[in-house]
Formats: sequence, structure tokens, C-alpha cells
Amino acid sequence: MAKLEVLRYPNSILRKKCDAIETIDDEVVQLARDMLEIMYEDKGVGLAAPQVGVTRQLIVLDIGDGPLALINPKIENAEGSETMEEGCLCLPGINVDVERSACVRVTGLDTKGDTVDIDADDLLARALQHEIDHLAGTLIIDKVSKLKRDLLLKKYKKAQQ
Repeated sequence: MAKLEVLRYPNSILRKKCDAIETIDDEVVQLARDMLEIMYEDKGVGLAAPQVGVTRQLIVLDIGDGPLALINPKIENAEGSETMEEGCLCLPGINVDVERSACVRVTGLDTKGDTVDIDADDLLARALQHEIDHLAGTLIIDKVSKLKRDLLLKKYKKAQQ
């Protein structure tokens, strides 16, 4: 597979809704490996396929407990609420206070095709929600008011020059 790179906002692929993965083949497994490598290189805790230009439902994470790849992840249940600051590899230098569910139950498939059920809280819950948002074309800047978003994007564009 060609060397992948993290796309930067405002790349239009970041706004696309991703397709479900119907068949877990060598290409999907290699994509997961490549995404983990990129995530580690960029010092992230999670990465979604659209962030590397692939509009398929695949996310990878490592919050310090070892790597996790999830295919077609879905939030089955969400409870509570907490607000914390988040960043995103697609928006370097931008941090946003984002309100998310405190606890989530996520299902999906691993790279072997086995069903995975994850009950998560704290950073894992937040990272799962953040990456699953990417699969729907949602970014952290969509989680704030229009005024705040405009200010953040002005700062971001200035920093990119």
C-alpha cells in the first residue's frame, strides 16, 4: 500500500460518510496496520480511515493499553456526560472543549472478523466517540458554537500559512 498521510482540514474527504466494510481481506488488515503506524508517528491516540483518505468504516486506537482496530464500529449505548479538551490530527494546533457521553458500549469487528464488544469510560470512551464521529464526517469543530468555530478556524488558517 502507498504511504498514507493524515489529511488536514479542510480536505473534503474528512466530511464524507464512510462505507461499511463488507469483507475483511488482506487490504483491510494492512490498512489497519498502516493507520496504527501513522497514529504512533503523529503521537495520536486514535485515527479513523477518512483521516488518511479512505472512506471506509475502520478506526484504530491506543490509549496506552495496546493497539485496537475496529471495523464498522457502532455506539450501542451511551450514558452520562462530561466535557474535556480534545485535539485532532486533522486540525493540528486546535483544541476544543467537547461534551461527550461518559460511558459507551461499542460493538464492531476486529481484523479477524470476530465480534468485539467494548464497555468504555474515561479516555477510551472519548477516543471511541471521537473516531466514530470521523466515520460520519463530523469533526471536533462541529461540536462548538458557530462563533467559536469561526474563531478557531481563523486561528487554524493563520497558523497554516
